[in-house]
Formats: sequence, structure tokens, C-alpha cells
Amino acid sequence: MSRPGRLRPRSLRSRLVLIAGLLATGAVALCQLAGLVVLRSWLTDQVDERLAGFRPPPGMYEDLADGSLSHRAPDVLPSDYRVFFYSPRGDLLKDALGRTSPAGPTLPDRAADLGLSDGRPATVPADGGDGADWRVLASSGPGQVRSVVALPLDTVDGATAKLLWFGVGLGTLAAGGVVLLGNAAVRLGLRPLTRVERTAEHITAGDLELNVPVADADTEVGRLGLALNTMLDRLRSALRRAEDSERRMRRFMADAGHELRTPLTAIQGFAELLVDQPGMTGGRRREAHSRIVHNADRMSRLVDDLFLLAKLGHAPVRRRERVDLLSLCADAIAGTAVRHPDRHIGLQPLGGPGTGADSGTGPDHGPGPDHDHEEDDGGQDLDVVEALGDGHQLAQILGNLLSNACAHTPAGSRVVVRVGAARAGGETGGTDRPGRVGAGRPMPYGAAVCVVEVADDGPGIAPDDARHVFSRFYRAGPRDPDRVAGSGLGLAIASAIAEAHDGRLELDGRPGGGCVFRLLLPAVG
Repeated sequence: MSRPGRLRPRSLRSRLVLIAGLLATGAVALCQLAGLVVLRSWLTDQVDERLAGFRPPPGMYEDLADGSLSHRAPDVLPSDYRVFFYSPRGDLLKDALGRTSPAGPTLPDRAADLGLSDGRPATVPADGGDGADWRVLASSGPGQVRSVVALPLDTVDGATAKLLWFGVGLGTLAAGGVVLLGNAAVRLGLRPLTRVERTAEHITAGDLELNVPVADADTEVGRLGLALNTMLDRLRSALRRAEDSERRMRRFMADAGHELRTPLTAIQGFAELLVDQPGMTGGRRREAHSRIVHNADRMSRLVDDLFLLAKLGHAPVRRRERVDLLSLCADAIAGTAVRHPDRHIGLQPLGGPGTGADSGTGPDHGPGPDHDHEEDDGGQDLDVVEALGDGHQLAQILGNLLSNACAHTPAGSRVVVRVGAARAGGETGGTDRPGRVGAGRPMPYGAAVCVVEVADDGPGIAPDDARHVFSRFYRAGPRDPDRVAGSGLGLAIASAIAEAHDGRLELDGRPGGGCVFRLLLPAVG
């Protein structure tokens, strides 16, 4: 035995057709029933009017008194009238006026049992239960004689029956027409929803680039299609981000493994050399120990850089305070001068001589902390520029930029650091333009920013290398063949710190004309 829930139509189209068919059939049935009731009432009123307007022939009551009623012809009455009389004693007289066929109404033998009020028509069944009902009207005559005038309701019943069968046939045709035409209309109306269904099936099968067709955005199906397309766009974007993240992670792990393998292999090789050759000379032993320490230090710094990158990618800047960028630049210059004593690094205001993305030049500036707030060309005082952030991390950006400039330019190249406040734009930085590479989102045009530029007049960087200069483990190749290449994480770390401070790190460069690395931070309001 099937459960009742399985008998219901499962598809929306079948439900709509069934509901429309039931509603149409019900509406037709109600209309036919109301018409049937009105028609029968109207026909019955017509019969009542005929009964009320009928009067027995003159002399009828006198004939009844002298007993000559039975000798009158039965066709003295018009049409199909029947007239019955009750004697003054209340007995029903057997002789009635009118035709003898068909059978007349069922009347009691005594007037007391008649149950009819004078002047008020009533319906009684036919005599013997066969035939149509009769409509009767009782009245009182002279000499306490009561008469009952009757008319058959066969015409009323016939008309009602014909109307009933006509209604049944019409209702059946209407139900069938609604089912057939309604099915076609519902199929046509649900065609956009069917297209949505088919598109969803293709998407489920793996075609993720499809969109739901939207014919009219003002309809329910159109709004559903727009909502589904928005959801699909977000899902595709999330999938692409997940795929990009996984691809970057795999590349990052491969690069990290490759970078760590080099010092680890060196450490292992020199350690095995010390074990396999215990009788080597003291000089070679010291050299092996020195190589082990050097590669261990390199691997330690690489692991620290990787840890810092991972922390910057998942944790916001915890400490934000006012940081004097001018003092940070002076300290970074002093620290770089200790590591590169042969370098002359200048400190200038942002609008000083040689300012510009392509100039990359500046006056010489001797190393040392005693030039913190003075420009070396003209003695012009430098304005204090403050930004919100972590001073230690911002100092790391400046140190990485200066170390990068010293590592990738010839020994005689000049390096200048410029500090100032400006508005974000094509010339001052912060926005994208041809020839500029940026790490981080562009800043709103005209926004107040703090700017630190590290410019050099070296050979510059090729456009192909410039596009990847902020990528992890990317190295354009050392300019000095005797210099050991770095890990390729310095600029990646600097750009990650800048982004963590809601800032931007960018490069303006031209082959043969030097490079300008620019740090931009939101100005303190």
C-alpha cells in the first residue's frame, strides 16, 4: 500500500495544472449550480403565478352541491390543470376536474390532514411515487367547500435536468480544456525556470563558467537568476582565490625548500668533510668551520624571514604609534653606512633637487647620525614627517630598501633618501601608471600620504624583472659577480609590512636611469 504523500504530483508544473483544473472545474460547477437554482426558482414562480391566477369555472360549486360534477367533461380546464374538492364534511371527492393522465398529486382523504394554507403554494409528490412532482394551491369556496388546484412540475424538472446535464458536460469539457491548455501555458510560463534548471545541471556536471540566463529582471525567475549569478560569481571568485592560494603555497614551499637546501647541503658537506678527514690541516679545518657557520647563519636568517612573512600575512600590526619617518631614515642610513662604509647616502626633502621618478640622483651625504634633520645640499632644514605604525617594522622596510640599493648598484653609484608629505597622484606616487610597479592596492587619488623614496643612479632594472621584483624568492641577478645573491625575500617582506600598515610599496624605474623605490603610508589626521 502506497503512502498518501506519493499520490500527490511531485513536479511544480503538475501541481499548477492540477490546481488550475480544480479551480476551473469548481468555478464552472458553482456557476452551473447557481444557474440551476435560479432557473428552477424562476420556473416554479411561473407555475405559482399560473396557480394564483386560476379560478374554477362558474357554477362549479353549484354542480358540486347538486352532485352533477362528475358529468362535466374533464377537458373543461385549460392545459394540464387539475382541480380537487373537499366536501363540506372534509372528505376528498373522488371525481376531479382535468385530464386523468398522468397520475395526479398525492392528497390526503381528509381536509384536516391537507396541511395547506389557503393562497400559499406547496409542492407534493405524484400519486404512487411515479412521475414529476406537483405544485398545488388550496382555497376555500362557498359552503365550506375547499378546492385544490394542481399543476405538474414536469416542465420544471425537465428544464432543470437538461441544464444539469449541460453543466456536467460543460464542466467536463472545461476541466479537460484547462488541463490541456493549462499544461501548455504552464510549460511556456515555466520555460525560464526550466532553463535555470538545465543550467544548474550543467554547472553541477562541472561547467563552472556558465551563468543562469536572465530574460527579464523584473520577474521572479529573473530576480532568481540574478541572485544565482551573483552567488556563482562569488563562488567562482572564491574558487579562483583558493586555487591561486594553493598554487602560491606550492610554489612558496618549493622555493623555500630549494633555498633551504643550498645552505643545508653546504653544512652537510663540510661536516662530512670534517668527519671523513680528521687529519686535515688547521687552515682547512678553520675554513670548513667558517663555511658551516656562514651557511647556518644564512639558513637561520632565511627561516626568520619566512616566519616573518607568514606572521605578516595572518596577523595585523599590533602596535600603532606616531613614528618620525625622518628619524627612521637617518637611523637606517647610519646602519647601512656601517655595513657599506664605501657608500655615500644622501638625505633630502621630498621636493629637493633631483626629485622625480626618473632622476634617481641626489647629492652626496656622508654616513653618520649627525645629519638627521639637515639636507646636505644648502643646509635646508627637513620637516618632521609622522605616520602611524610599528617603528621597528617600518625601520626594517627602510633597511631592506637601502641594502637592496647598495647590493644592486655599482660601487660608485649614489643613493639618496627623500622624506616628505604629499598627495597621492601620478607624479607623487600611490596610484598606478605605465612604468610603475606597485605592491598593494592603489591609494585614493589626492589622499594625504607620507612618502619615503630611496633613489639611486645605478643601471636600473629591466621591465621583465621589475614586474616580479616584489615576489618571494625572486632575484634579478647580482650586479657584482663576486657578491653572493640574497634569498629574494627582502622586498617581499618590505611590501608585506607596507600592506600591513595600509600603505603601498612601489618601484619607478628605467633601464640605465636608476630606480626609485617609494614607500607610501596614510598621513596622520
